[in-house]
Amino acid sequence: MSHEMSQLGPRAFNHASSSDAEAEYDRLRDLARQEASKRGECFSRSKEAYSSGDGAGAKQLSEEGKAHGRKMEEYNKQASEFIFRENNANGRVEADTIDLHGQFAEEAEEILEERIKYAKSHGQTHLHVIVGKGNHSANHIQKIKPRVEQVCRELGLQYTTEDNDGRIYVNLTGGEAVMPPSTGYQGGAGYPGQQQGHQQHQQQQHGQGHQQQQQQQQPDELEELAKKFVPRILRKLEKACCVVM
Repeated sequence: MSHEMSQLGPRAFNHASSSDAEAEYDRLRDLARQEASKRGECFSRSKEAYSSGDGAGAKQLSEEGKAHGRKMEEYNKQASEFIFRENNANGRVEADTIDLHGQFAEEAEEILEERIKYAKSHGQTHLHVIVGKGNHSANHIQKIKPRVEQVCRELGLQYTTEDNDGRIYVNLTGGEAVMPPSTGYQGGAGYPGQQQGHQQHQQQQHGQGHQQQQQQQQPDELEELAKKFVPRILRKLEKACCVVM
């Protein structure tokens, strides 16, 4: 399994996170990069050993490289799960929203596919996908947004960029991607403060039962997605090149 990791930008969180949370995420990604570097060194030395006729030495170095690769995968798995839970914790995004900040492009693709399946199976008609504006990526280039758009095209789903360029609205019914006027989204990257009033307004109009049910489902949904998407990511990443938003 081989995938390259680009350097993270200054912040991969989409909310006012604690310094401890940011430090833990950065630590895990950094450990993964270190293991990737060690893996590369082992494979390079293995190739040299093989060229010089040292087959046994080449095999040993190759096995060491594979071991570093497995450690790299595990650290990336932990980092991906960690930031997914942090950015999508109950109260930070609404039930019809998923935040992909801090994910590698391949990770974001797999998470989104699982989230779409979950949403459609639970009768949800649309999804707001937070992809970021590229502010945290190398050279400030959006990496997640093109991958999200690719997933939508492959699934035959209509999508549109919202007023905030860091969000995409996806119609899960197969129809035209026209956002309903009552979304209540006012722009900006943060959601808790901006959305609180909108949630209360929805509760008054539509009843508290439905909204509370969505909020109660969200923690279970996060656990379900976190358990499902990481193993599949690791299988699909072979010979792929990962870049971070």
